[in-house]
Amino acid sequence: TAPDLAELLPQWLAAACAQGYRAPAELLPALLYAARARTDLRARALDLGGPRALWLARFNPDWRFALRGRSGYGSGPPRADEAAVRRLWEEGLFAERSALLLSLRRRDPAAARELLAGTWAAERAEDRLMFLDSLREGLSPGDEEFLERALDDRSRNVRATAAELLSALPSSALAARMAVRARSCVALDRTGRMDRLVVEAPYECDPGMRRDGVAPGAPPGRGERSWWLTKVVEAAPLDTWPAHLGGRTPAQITALPVADDWEADLHAAWAQAAVRQRNAAWARALLRKPSVPMAAAPGDPARLLAVLPAGERAEWAAEFIAAHGLSEAFRVLGVCAVPWAEPLGRAVVDALEIARDAGSYPWSFSGVLGLAERCLDPGGADRLAPLAAVPDEPEDGSPGAGGYWAEAFQRLVATLRLRATMLAELEPPGDGGPARGRAAADGL
Repeated sequence: TAPDLAELLPQWLAAACAQGYRAPAELLPALLYAARARTDLRARALDLGGPRALWLARFNPDWRFALRGRSGYGSGPPRADEAAVRRLWEEGLFAERSALLLSLRRRDPAAARELLAGTWAAERAEDRLMFLDSLREGLSPGDEEFLERALDDRSRNVRATAAELLSALPSSALAARMAVRARSCVALDRTGRMDRLVVEAPYECDPGMRRDGVAPGAPPGRGERSWWLTKVVEAAPLDTWPAHLGGRTPAQITALPVADDWEADLHAAWAQAAVRQRNAAWARALLRKPSVPMAAAPGDPARLLAVLPAGERAEWAAEFIAAHGLSEAFRVLGVCAVPWAEPLGRAVVDALEIARDAGSYPWSFSGVLGLAERCLDPGGADRLAPLAAVPDEPEDGSPGAGGYWAEAFQRLVATLRLRATMLAELEPPGDGGPARGRAAADGL
């Protein structure tokens, strides 16, 4: 029933870094070893360690990741030291160059793009692909010219990545070309008793489509025309469709029947476009109501949910859990903001209590319980304390399940109380604030 401190370490590091703390010097070796073992800790651990952690890492080969990893450069080299930036870019190891590019991209996207463009032709194909992927950070219309040139790259993977990035820019020339193709594939049929959508998928993957990132070969088990249709539609700006389909809203468009069994392909492509273009209106329309089973939504419902604002996400997830229980809730909960909003936290606890009262064992819900320990509002620990008592077991329940549930809730309550204490220790310095922060660092 004791809290798992290792599971709380990412949250503790994030809170400590947000308050501007630095790790005590004597704890830097332990911090670096922890970051070496867990990549999810590295960025925050190196932030907390500061320059001294990077200095120390030079003396132990086990800590070399701190010098090579992306997070090891923090905010990057000084702005004025352009010669050092150029020297590192031209002479550094790949990981060092990748770290530099991402760091510079966060600070000055145009400068990072120009740095990459200067050596682009001489880079290896696999390096070009990784460097190009860094342009996702701060992607903007200013990147279009460079990405358009990358559409003619020798590497198929580089061309495909450039096309994907351009399709995330609805104002790009590639997006406009895809919009023309998409409109030729999907039309509104008004001839029947009710309007419907008709689909005419491409009959070939012409050179222009291939240059714009549509692979001519479909994956195993997928028809070529279906594949080409989805790649064209998912790359077209979603703003194309209301005007093309009679001024309808996304919700009205997705409610239209689709002729000849093309609905699954068309909606899946729109779902991918909604995620790529971060379009909440389309994500909301495709996600459907929380009462509808998750399988009814196209694509990955969790990715669609992640596009919505945090408050709406929590409300949708709470209603989904109330309607369907916890069996499909894990991925949905994973994209909700932490700490969970009150309606969502209440829905999760209610569902856990229902599962307990049904007499099942708690390990069937271990994933959700683990998330609850890290994501519930820690201020609610006292309200959950009564659940830590051993309940009466139903006659048809699993033997001993009540005792196991009591232990699970005891651990949940203990973890929430520890999180509350942990966050209080890291509050902005007041009377004795820095000492409290150091004590928190020493404790974890």
